[in-house]
Amino acid sequence: MSRIIRIIAFGLGLCGGIVASQGPEFAQQYRQRLGGTIDELQRVIARFDADARASGETLESAITRLRSNTDTFVSRQGAAMQANVERLGRLEAHREAMMQAGPFARITLMVRDGDRDVMEAVYRDFEPALPVTEEGILSSAIGFVALWGGALLLAGFIRSLWRRRTLRTAAPQ
Repeated sequence: MSRIIRIIAFGLGLCGGIVASQGPEFAQQYRQRLGGTIDELQRVIARFDADARASGETLESAITRLRSNTDTFVSRQGAAMQANVERLGRLEAHREAMMQAGPFARITLMVRDGDRDVMEAVYRDFEPALPVTEEGILSSAIGFVALWGGALLLAGFIRSLWRRRTLRTAAPQ
């Protein structure tokens, strides 16, 4: 019985290691998608800025002009461009913070401050992988030890309860 419990605990530990390793992998795929989103927003804003300059406007004055237009469609385009500019600023600051953070801090930053749209896109397209970075290996080890050790502790606790119960029922009354 003890051998079976150790085998089950080892299997659970392996599963825990694999699952825990997906945190760094998800964060890595998030950073890639974040970079792509930033690149695309920069292109959209650069095109808008070039059009504004060609018309003798600055980026800010062109957005203000669109937003104050009485045509609802045009006004919404100005609001959308303003939102793009603001989002680009947030995403660039977020990417910079993630690049400056240590390996495990990046996961925390992603979870705490991550862009919801980027996170949902990563989730939709997420492909599990076993990262071989220091962060991935440590996460795998932590997940393995947590589930393996937890399973052994739980089995030991249940075994001790079983022994007490058996001793009580076997004791003469």
